[in-house]
Amino acid sequence: MPPAGLAAQPLAPFAAAPAPRHFANPRAWRAQGGALPDPGVVPAAAAARALAEIAAWPGYRPTPLTALPGLAAAAGLGALHYKDESGRFGLGSFKALGGAYAVLRLLAARLAADHGLSDIDGAALRSGRYGELTRSIVVATATDGNHGRSVAWGARLFGCRCVVYIHAEVSSGREAALRDQGAEVIRVTGNYDASVARCAADAAANGWTVVSDTSWEGYLDIPRDVMAGYSVMLSEIFDQLAGEVPTHVVVQGGVGGIAGTLAELLARQWQDRRPRFLVVEPALAPCLLASAEAGRPTAVEIAEETLMAGLSCGAVSLLGWEILSGAADDFLTIEEELVAPAMRLLAEAPYGDPAVTAGESAVAGLAAVLAASQDPALRQALALGPDSRVLLIGTEGATDPEIYRRLTGRSPDESRESR
Repeated sequence: MPPAGLAAQPLAPFAAAPAPRHFANPRAWRAQGGALPDPGVVPAAAAARALAEIAAWPGYRPTPLTALPGLAAAAGLGALHYKDESGRFGLGSFKALGGAYAVLRLLAARLAADHGLSDIDGAALRSGRYGELTRSIVVATATDGNHGRSVAWGARLFGCRCVVYIHAEVSSGREAALRDQGAEVIRVTGNYDASVARCAADAAANGWTVVSDTSWEGYLDIPRDVMAGYSVMLSEIFDQLAGEVPTHVVVQGGVGGIAGTLAELLARQWQDRRPRFLVVEPALAPCLLASAEAGRPTAVEIAEETLMAGLSCGAVSLLGWEILSGAADDFLTIEEELVAPAMRLLAEAPYGDPAVTAGESAVAGLAAVLAASQDPALRQALALGPDSRVLLIGTEGATDPEIYRRLTGRSPDESRESR
């Protein structure tokens, strides 16, 4: 049976669930009076270059920053703003910005190195002028769905071949979406980290180039380009906030790529006025919280897959951790039982706000904030109150419509039509 609609008290599930696990970062720059490293992981020039390129792509438009005043009031907060990435380039997530941009940067670098061609941009590659040269280049990646879809789309857009590795628990709907973008898809036994290892091994054996959204020792340049692509989202947010500075920014964790990008750019933009930065993960995949507790990158074993497929990561990205180790003020984990209620809360909009179509990974931050708002001790620990202005990053829409329907009891189209 499809899930029932929200109860008479829509926030009841967040009050009834166990409070999020919370770790206040003792190494945070804010606590120690430290400052942002210069030039950082995504220097200002790299962010500006990514914005100039991506803004010229066909179909580019800023995604909405949706105010949720009714929900904010119900939770006892001053404001909630939700950056809705569900429409990004028709791919359904913020990942569209990173993987595709890294493919472009890779192809341009290869044409320069192998053929002496300089200043190659996306328009030149999309024209097909260099297709004879780029078709022999193969990019490979491992994914839970969204990053691979972006890499595959970028490969099709800019003219090279793409091989995508998925693990055993990636849904058939997400596999089909990858094939729709022209990718060759290989499913492997094990979890996300197993697919990363298999992708790296096969790429080395075949002379392919890995385009990953996570980074490790000796593999940093391409993930930097992925993170530079992500920075476009925050450029839009700065314009949309029109000078208003949030008190809190809440971002999903995963390997730490998007969280690290946003944390760095927020610190650079707002310096001492920067918001409190919270990173949220599934309780089943808390690699960033474990790293914060240990004070160094620390892997965790994924014993059970989380509903939040895009956040099912056992090892942190070194680049993401380089920033988050100092820029993140708080790390939290949430339980699985909060995912569906948070998705339904956005879809049904019981407090009169615009309806939002949010996927499983997109609601982790919202679920953590609502659960914390219902727990007096955690509410106080996170300084959440009637003066709080909270920015949430809605990282994906209904990237698997069948899973969305099962968890919310409605189709993505129904949610969009109710806006």
